[in-house]
Amino acid sequence: QLVLVESGGGLVQPGGSLRLSCAASGFPFEYYAVGWFRQAEGKEREGVSCIYNNSGGGGTTNYADSVKGRFTISRDNAKNTVYLQMNSLKPGDTAVYYCAAVRKRVCTTEVGYYDYWGQGTQVTVSS
Repeated sequence: QLVLVESGGGLVQPGGSLRLSCAASGFPFEYYAVGWFRQAEGKEREGVSCIYNNSGGGGTTNYADSVKGRFTISRDNAKNTVYLQMNSLKPGDTAVYYCAAVRKRVCTTEVGYYDYWGQGTQVTVSS
């Protein structure tokens, strides 16, 4: 079983930054596409970003329009970790953030695409 653990959430003021980490264990990680999702109170879980290894061996990324230009996803396969760098945070970014993985070489930001999920980490953007 692939186990995912998120960390890095917390309270930040509008305009601030956070970096979330998703650490994987239990299986070689490089074969998995990884997505970041978030769920605000009273709302459906939505895709934020995802990353996968393209045919050339580099990471290929997708972003939701709401975070494009502000968030950056990356992965370090040697560390079995995926990151989400979040800049210019807004109150609307407040949510529980989850990472998810599936043994695929491509990714989407669709919830149903993923087999393995972390426990989530709370991000609160407030002054």
